[in-house]
Amino acid sequence: MKAHTKETQATLTPEKALEFLKKGNQRFQNNLKANRNLLEQVNDTRDGQFPFAVILSCIDSRVSAELVFDQGLGDIFSVRIAGNFVNEDILGSIEYGCKVAGSKLVVVLGHTSCGAVSGACDNVEIGNITTLLSKIKPAVEAVKQPEDKSLRNSKNTEFVNEVSKKNVQLTLENMRKQSPVLTEMEQNGEIKMVGAMYNVSNGSVEFY
Repeated sequence: MKAHTKETQATLTPEKALEFLKKGNQRFQNNLKANRNLLEQVNDTRDGQFPFAVILSCIDSRVSAELVFDQGLGDIFSVRIAGNFVNEDILGSIEYGCKVAGSKLVVVLGHTSCGAVSGACDNVEIGNITTLLSKIKPAVEAVKQPEDKSLRNSKNTEFVNEVSKKNVQLTLENMRKQSPVLTEMEQNGEIKMVGAMYNVSNGSVEFY
């Protein structure tokens, strides 16, 4: 499989880009990697890159976007931060990927059993982690069930995963509120912005 070129990137639609990722995750789940020569892709991309998607994901070591979507060099922009939320710098990076570099798809990828989300649920306060987790707290507060405070912590896996899903949704909302560039591109059909959850137990990705 060859690296994307300016020509192949230009022919892609947001829907086709999404289909690429879905098929890539199916290959990953079935342990069937696409036939690609990474060193050849190094050579193919030495004069430029033309990724078709930007993926915002957590730093979790189990959730490498390139691996779980079976993508090669030059295929995707990967933005990673604990808790997969957005701030000004991350939005600028995503805007660059879409507006300047031509990517057609933005994916906010959360995952099950997220440590950052668990920390936010437990009100962990350690150094700069405190400020980071405060970005995830709105998702914790937005999940209303269970009401019993003794069940609203990291010991309740179902609660943690529901907060992770809500965090993906809120991140997408914040993108649209805080980035006129991305919002305009989405409204014009130039890009698509979607949420997804990776299951650390079986390697599957569910798109929203």
